[in-house]
Amino acid sequence: MKIAAAQTPEFREDLDGAIAWLGEAVAEAREQGAELVCFPEGFLQGYLTEAEAARRVALDLGSEAFGEVLARLPADGPVLVFGLIEDAAGQLFNTAVVVEGGRLVGRYRKAHLLGGETCFEAGTTAEVFRAGALSFGINICFDTNFPQAARGVAALGARLIVCPANNMMRREVAERWKDEHNRARGERCRETGLWLISSDVTGERGGRVAWGPTALLNPAGEVVAQLPLERPGVLVVDVPVGG
Repeated sequence: MKIAAAQTPEFREDLDGAIAWLGEAVAEAREQGAELVCFPEGFLQGYLTEAEAARRVALDLGSEAFGEVLARLPADGPVLVFGLIEDAAGQLFNTAVVVEGGRLVGRYRKAHLLGGETCFEAGTTAEVFRAGALSFGINICFDTNFPQAARGVAALGARLIVCPANNMMRREVAERWKDEHNRARGERCRETGLWLISSDVTGERGGRVAWGPTALLNPAGEVVAQLPLERPGVLVVDVPVGG
């Protein structure tokens, strides 16, 4: 089946901009037959790691405010995975939600947090979801540096790891990591026999730069397809659903 990943500009406290970009990307992916579309880590409100800013934009997934977000998403078409900042009883999580037909069907909370993510609580459970005949799990960005994160979804029957990421980094750090993201993700594929699709941001901000990558890796850890670095776009690819 066809799946897709978006390489997007960074939207920070710009809900309208993020939702508009999402709608256009979903329409493009849907035209090409995609049944699943992934967006970056923190996509909806921005990857905000300062506690005051994160709390200001955080959403309770059971709230009227999040219901209004769902109502603005495409009412039919592909399953969507996108990152957001979640407020659950006052605790903040770096979360990826799974939405189908404008309805929340699940969420995954990032389990492995960076030193700069102290405003978030760590997630503790792996989940597996479905898009048509394809079963998939989610690892958010830094999670893919830890074998147990990929093994957790593999043990639950996933065929694919969906990886929302946000690698907006200081330029010197981005240079060091430019080729390392796919290397680490490839190791997880080889260890588990799973496919992996990643979605990242691109652009520059305040001395920081993001290049991606947004790519599909096969179970051998090889890059099958990848969007050009530094350019927003939508990657649509074929993956097997069983066997």
